[in-house]
Amino acid sequence: MATDLDPDAALMLRVKRGDRRAFEELVDKYKRPVTNVIYRTLGDATEAEDLAQNVFVQVYRSAHRYRASAKFTTWLFTIARNLCLNEIRRRSRHRAESLDAQDPEDRPGHQFEDVKGFSPPDALLHEELEQKIQQALSELPDNQRIAILLCRQDELSYEDIARVLGCSLSATKSLIHRGRETLKQKLKPYLRTGLWKE
Repeated sequence: MATDLDPDAALMLRVKRGDRRAFEELVDKYKRPVTNVIYRTLGDATEAEDLAQNVFVQVYRSAHRYRASAKFTTWLFTIARNLCLNEIRRRSRHRAESLDAQDPEDRPGHQFEDVKGFSPPDALLHEELEQKIQQALSELPDNQRIAILLCRQDELSYEDIARVLGCSLSATKSLIHRGRETLKQKLKPYLRTGLWKE
């Protein structure tokens, strides 16, 4: 892939040559999307911020190995996915309840949303729906959840998501389809039409 087709890959090649300003541009551009994906994968805002920081540390440390053979976002979200899966495995070995997770009212889950203005009653309904979506997402199998979350990233095609997940294009489409169907069933009581909006 030519780097002129992916300006982020060009920036990363500059990082590879030691350009810290290029690295700061990438962090500024992708900190929120990476944090969003991690938060929706793990359901813990503090952990999402910490892990997002680790993603960018890993990007910086791995800069010398970077090759612009795919889109930068594919490489970036592969790192994020791997760190999320490591954290999920770590959690399953060390089952411990987070103090933050005890009271859903105290969780800052909305801090990573794309905030739009809502009237107070609508804001309350929107927050409730967000909690239901987060709960439904958290109940999906890991690969389905990550596939759905990556699908929400505007720049990632199904092919890019397949590369991030390390599976075939048809398997990726199947994961996304099954995940959407499961979410649709779980969220049907909260949606007006019951139709999944693409």
